[in-house]
Amino acid sequence: MPSPGLDRLLSPRSVAVIGGRVAESVANEMLKLGFTGDIWPVNPKRETMAGLACLADLDHLPGIPDAAYVAVSREAAVEAVKKLHSLQAGGAVIHAAGFSELGASGTSLNDALIAAAGDMPAIGPNCWGVLNLLDRCALWPDFHGCEPVDRGVAILSQSGNMAINFTMQARALPLAMVITVGNQTVTDTNDLIEALLNDERITAIGIHTEGIADIARFSEIACKAHAGGKPIVALKTGASEKGARATVSHTATLAGSDQLYDALFARTGVARVHSVPGFIETLKLLSETGPLRSGKITSLSCSGGEASLMADAVEKRPHLSLPDLSEAETASVRATLNEFVEVANPLDYHTFIWADFEAMKQTYSAMMGVDADLACLIYDIPRADRADTAQYDIGLDAWIAAKQETGSAACVIATLPECLPEATAVRLRNQDITPLFGLDEALDAINAAAAIGNVSPRPLAAPGVSTSSPETLTEHASKAMLARAGLCVPKSAICTIADAASCARDIGFPVALKATGIAHKTEAGGVVLNLMTSEQVHAAAEAMSHITSEVLVEEMITGSVCELIVGVTRDPQFGLALVVGAGGILTELLNDTATLLLPTSRTDIAAALQSLKVSQLVESYRGKSGDLPATLDAIELIAGFAVDHATTLEELDINPLMVLAPGKGAIAADALIRIRQT
Repeated sequence: MPSPGLDRLLSPRSVAVIGGRVAESVANEMLKLGFTGDIWPVNPKRETMAGLACLADLDHLPGIPDAAYVAVSREAAVEAVKKLHSLQAGGAVIHAAGFSELGASGTSLNDALIAAAGDMPAIGPNCWGVLNLLDRCALWPDFHGCEPVDRGVAILSQSGNMAINFTMQARALPLAMVITVGNQTVTDTNDLIEALLNDERITAIGIHTEGIADIARFSEIACKAHAGGKPIVALKTGASEKGARATVSHTATLAGSDQLYDALFARTGVARVHSVPGFIETLKLLSETGPLRSGKITSLSCSGGEASLMADAVEKRPHLSLPDLSEAETASVRATLNEFVEVANPLDYHTFIWADFEAMKQTYSAMMGVDADLACLIYDIPRADRADTAQYDIGLDAWIAAKQETGSAACVIATLPECLPEATAVRLRNQDITPLFGLDEALDAINAAAAIGNVSPRPLAAPGVSTSSPETLTEHASKAMLARAGLCVPKSAICTIADAASCARDIGFPVALKATGIAHKTEAGGVVLNLMTSEQVHAAAEAMSHITSEVLVEEMITGSVCELIVGVTRDPQFGLALVVGAGGILTELLNDTATLLLPTSRTDIAAALQSLKVSQLVESYRGKSGDLPATLDAIELIAGFAVDHATTLEELDINPLMVLAPGKGAIAADALIRIRQT
């Protein structure tokens, strides 16, 4: 359950700091930041702390604290939290380590801390604390690089050291709140995000995490954040542990933890990034402009080299495009330039208008009038200690004026972070223009903002599962079960080695012969394809006799355009996930897959299929195409089958799903199901 009411802890008017040296550091940071509320140091061995009179113990507090910073040993911390709860304090930050991060040896103390806190919010243990720059409150025992702000982004970090690093950025990111979550023993990331959604001063939320404990609840909160216009950016690192299970399918090896987090974030409208600079830039952009609806951008620079770099960078990012200008847009831009400039997007406007405020403003305004989500000016400013930068201010003045005139969403991109001074970046931000540092980081941020622009977030249900042990069905039984659900499968029969040739004649040549009772049959030599005669079937069956006593004789599917893998796997945190990818014997080698959390929609399935390189074979490649509607029907049916068996299905693996020519369908040539009995 979420901790009730984090307002007092996050925005306190009275704070108790408990302990010695670390507590004194907290008191000093509170005073340096300009906290105007009450600070009550508690230490029985000292008379003063940070120039404030010390109290002997919590019983001598002059009032009930909204927040307490507990900087004592782990055993004493538990007792302090218990006392704070009895006083009805607003919450505590627990600095001490030595709890659940120690494993079994910290379990009893961890349980004692949970009992001591009761329904009182508690951040930590094993954490640095909370910086609230909106209310000038630093429940924080160390230096930081923040200054008070009126509004801005919040960052929740699993790492105290990384949190300090985030505060030291010089990229004009307005930091409103920084919270280190520690072990999340009582109050977790979900609780904190939910609390921040209610603060109108918070413009976006960044989470730096190795994993999320309650996926279903996170999905609900993330959907709420997206709907409320408060974007979440995730810097997900590490690999979370999955529950122990026997894995026999290809699908389970493809749907790893990281792929499941990708699917979760995509489903719930969370922008995922993969670097610290990308994290900062994406937070900044989303804080200022919000998600981008179409991913269409315009680019301006006074250099052909920069225009080419921009074109290449956009092409590498799937959610972005540089749309061609319409005739009217082209005429509007051309009217501001001379005949030597080729009007295009990206636009290299040369240096003919350089340092001419009015001319630059006209060109900038004309490009801002193009139908796009964001106007991007590539602008690198020389080092002030080695060059006169006055002329560069003219161009920025013109960009600001054009922004004010048109109301367009706009940014300035420095190809190198060093080429955008912090003071200039702050000035741009104050004019509602997003300053972005580094071309790649900037384009990553814009791509992330576009990725969540048209998401219709859907939360996940908490995964439920039968308690019985899963049973692995034979290929024949797996296909029969799927066929009853409506999936197309080949004609087949199970028989002895001796009867294989007779069964093949009944089915009709060509046939495939497969060993029964083993997984990954191809690797074990248990699959022979395209057998054309009874003699070939008999010889192939005899060759398998050392690994099986029975074989599956099956209609050979010919004329396929491509092979897909379609499977479902269960994760203890995420529940069921659908994997679609390049199939056949090269599945793991190509690693061309997409993952969707279930339930899903046909629209999402189509988008996932289209994201694959192999999708070109289905749609059209060298004059051939596959039966796309039938392929989508088959994948949608498999997803529906999984949802219908949500509490019992453990794994499902169809590899390959043979995609035939248009009008010929899609057929499951191999299948495996692990399912629990009801």
